[in-house]
Amino acid sequence: MAETVKYVIVGGGLEGLAIAWSLARRGETDVVVLERNTLCSGMTGKSSGVVRCHYGTPSLAAMSWYGVEVFGNATDLFGDDLAFRQCGYVVGVGADNVAALEANVAMMQGLGIRVDLVGSDVMSELWPGLHLDDFAAFAYEPLGGRGEAYMTGMAFAAAARGMGVRIRQSTAVDCLLQNDAGTVYGVRLADGGDIHAEQVVLAAGPWTPALAATAGVRVDVKAQRAQLVLVDQGVPTPEVPVLSDLSGLQYICREPNGELLVGNSDHQAPQYIDPDDFVNRADPDTIEKTVVKLGTRLPDMPDPRITSSYVGAYDVTPDYNPIIGPAPADGLFLATGFSGHGFKISPAVGELVADLLTTGTTRLPHVDPHDFRYSRFVENDPLRSLHPYAGAGEMR
Repeated sequence: MAETVKYVIVGGGLEGLAIAWSLARRGETDVVVLERNTLCSGMTGKSSGVVRCHYGTPSLAAMSWYGVEVFGNATDLFGDDLAFRQCGYVVGVGADNVAALEANVAMMQGLGIRVDLVGSDVMSELWPGLHLDDFAAFAYEPLGGRGEAYMTGMAFAAAARGMGVRIRQSTAVDCLLQNDAGTVYGVRLADGGDIHAEQVVLAAGPWTPALAATAGVRVDVKAQRAQLVLVDQGVPTPEVPVLSDLSGLQYICREPNGELLVGNSDHQAPQYIDPDDFVNRADPDTIEKTVVKLGTRLPDMPDPRITSSYVGAYDVTPDYNPIIGPAPADGLFLATGFSGHGFKISPAVGELVADLLTTGTTRLPHVDPHDFRYSRFVENDPLRSLHPYAGAGEMR
């Protein structure tokens, strides 16, 4: 006989586990999470772990601000600090983007987010040795920084388990179960077993489209290649803020061992990959571009060398913002397409999904669930930044 539960969550990564935790906090513990491999073994482990609220979309900025609060209180909530370091976060722009920066800062301040415009004098103190001549303005978030996505996902899992949620690893889902009326009523596992549920939540990142298609639902999410390069400057980098360099179109983070993690902020020519079959190292062209860009930004590195690289995949939608809400098939709920925003907003994603599943609305301040609806693409009403940055692509 088929197992029956109230909620099935497909995907044991960061978002699926955040949803399970948030449901359990509301007393909804008739929940099973299904993970085809081991928890957080997909793209969660590839996250760069940046925490920032700098968005041109108020709902995303507010969700990130909620995340800052949760990460800052992680020890009380989870008994572990989740390696969250409030080293700060800075966005630097050239002259052509000053107006957008000022408008975004004003919007974020209106939401209660701690962020300020600062000058080169402050930036040179925050990160000594940076070449600043091509920057015209900076926005500084003192409570931003870095965390660890894997540790966060596992903390969500442990807390959810402690409240009664069941989590099954090495349990692949073969397809969704759907009746003649089109209602999704459960999942069929790869081993042939069935689980029936009142709601199926798909939170499987770039693997979501294939599963949704088994219920006739098209999800426009692609796996976009993200290449990360690790650099040793020759001496350990001191504690510095995360830098979003929108002049050089790169971001730079200090790793716990003092190395630099360097990522790409130019998404105007994306590459797409099969999330089950890709080379897990940066290509030579990316390495070369990283060396040039980083050498320009940090010209006085004493003895720089590449130590490693790796590749992940953003699960991107056409507007680079997530889909969070009911699918066009009753009984199916989507939480996918996080487009590089997933780690920092994961606590709010859990709250938003749990709110929508249990009450149909949300208590998160300044977050409009309508922004993330599935239908916005059919309606030709994508979610865009109110104040986009020229040249910086869509990830803001």
